[in-house]
Amino acid sequence: MSLTFTFDPALTPALRDGVLDLWADVTDAGGSVGFVPPAVREDIRAELVKHMVAMAEGRTRLLVGHDETGRVAATAFLTLNTHRLMTHWLWLYTVMVHPRHQGRGYGRDLMAAAADAARTLDGIEAIRLTCRGGLGLERFYESCGYKEVGRVPGAIRVAPGDDRDDVFMLLPLA
Repeated sequence: MSLTFTFDPALTPALRDGVLDLWADVTDAGGSVGFVPPAVREDIRAELVKHMVAMAEGRTRLLVGHDETGRVAATAFLTLNTHRLMTHWLWLYTVMVHPRHQGRGYGRDLMAAAADAARTLDGIEAIRLTCRGGLGLERFYESCGYKEVGRVPGAIRVAPGDDRDDVFMLLPLA
């Protein structure tokens, strides 16, 4: 089975709750999605509201993957760059595949769907993302065509005494 991807889905309460559940489950599984376990749903909800406001303002677009049961199984947020000299690329944020679906190639499918979605946007020539070092994420993104273009050592403090690099990755779309 594969995921069914939708770019710019209607933002319903069911979708909102599905994304929140996904984000909490990925956090609890140790995913690098802006939080550390255990997931605090209200903290995640506050961050999701920020994403939804950006969506309502047209600054962010949502890509969501549903599994065969219709549950939210994967997401990525594509955020337009508003700097007048950098509007030819966008940011990819909060890339998640539910832990129950990992190891099936859905992460690669999500990354390919994100690149396809970005190609539909006028003037977008590249995607940038950042990832937390120390988890092997760079290798995954490189296998999807991204190239490491920068690194800030110790920029992410996961816990006292546990600092990780912030790794910048780029995918040209041409």
